[in-house]
Amino acid sequence: MPTASNSGEVPARSAPRSKRADARRNERTLLAAAAAVFVTSGVDAPIREIAARAGVGVGTIYRHFPTRSDLVVAVYRHQVEACAEAGPALLADAESPLAALRQWVDLFVDFLVTKHGLAHALQSDSSGFEALHTYFLDRLVPVCEQLLEAAADADEIEPGTRAYELMRGIGNLCIGHDSDPDRYDPRRLIELLLQGLRRPQPS
Repeated sequence: MPTASNSGEVPARSAPRSKRADARRNERTLLAAAAAVFVTSGVDAPIREIAARAGVGVGTIYRHFPTRSDLVVAVYRHQVEACAEAGPALLADAESPLAALRQWVDLFVDFLVTKHGLAHALQSDSSGFEALHTYFLDRLVPVCEQLLEAAADADEIEPGTRAYELMRGIGNLCIGHDSDPDRYDPRRLIELLLQGLRRPQPS
């Protein structure tokens, strides 16, 4: 039982809060490891591969995420939030708004690799997939809009590009990688797409 100090105040209980913060950090580390494995090995990658990358035991993953679909959905949400938070940070730190947009698109492509396995992981849960897709649009379309507007305001790209259209186009270019990963690199075509947005610079 906490004791009162000389001023009569009861000290705050910080231990449970600290444990919760540690648990959240551990979960973020685990999700980041799973996301990295999914990008290289797909959503069907062995759980032991994810555990090894995260530096934990397989049992730890199953305690947090009893099924693979639980893990994939958690990774999906983790990556959406990472992409959403990255936009403003990249605008603040990159050498130009266009450079920030390019870096953000790289993160978005990594995320799409995981997203393409989501429907398979959820199988018959179509309502759950639709809810996640709505969440994805609500979080990421405004971020992409902010990046496009900043690049247009800086005269680096032509104005008028819609965020949803750009994201949809990038997504369509990524689809072919699933069936031909050795010969098809979507990033090459995405780079051409981004070059097409650029405003011609005076010579």
